[in-house]
Amino acid sequence: MQVLSCRRGAPPMEMPKCRQMHRRSPGGSGMPRSGPVGTPRRGRGFTLVELMITMAVAVVLIMIAVPSFRSMTLSNKLTTAANDMVGAINIARMEAIKSNSNTQLCSDSSASNTSNTLGNACNASPQAGAVYALTNGAATQVRAASVGITTPLKLNGSITALRFGGQGLGQAVGTTTPYTGTVADICTGSISTGNHRLIQMTAGSIVAVTTTTGSCP
Repeated sequence: MQVLSCRRGAPPMEMPKCRQMHRRSPGGSGMPRSGPVGTPRRGRGFTLVELMITMAVAVVLIMIAVPSFRSMTLSNKLTTAANDMVGAINIARMEAIKSNSNTQLCSDSSASNTSNTLGNACNASPQAGAVYALTNGAATQVRAASVGITTPLKLNGSITALRFGGQGLGQAVGTTTPYTGTVADICTGSISTGNHRLIQMTAGSIVAVTTTTGSCP
């Protein structure tokens, strides 16, 4: 049997096989070599068209996201301000029960606060949402004014001045029956939906916050 080799002077019919052997990888695996070892591959960058498309998509996403983020932020501020007002009501109620004396949640309206001892304390300076307790005939501040109602948030109308007695029932100042109605309406004109928080009281003790939509003067 004749053994073919790639020696010099081999017959021409052996040449294709010789060329195939020269193409084999040095490791003898039989796989053809794809090119010179160590040749770096060229990196492919972005074309101008691709960059323009990416920038256009980013601008559209920003235009959609920014208004949504602003609405969410203002909605959270409304909820925080409403919770702050609810906290003031609860403090006035608990202080009245604890000390068995009268307390008052101050209104931003001097007429609502009236001109008695607690009312005068509320009217001494802007005290919307502050709480005063009557101790030994003198008014003592229990809680400072609410600081959550700031621009762009505002009050729609006035805060209802509430007076609490030792039993913990809230009454509108100047009345003798447990209060049922709106204590405060906090709103903003910077968003169009869900832009009101109504703080309401039922039977002088049950407080709830409701989200509504409407104009904000």
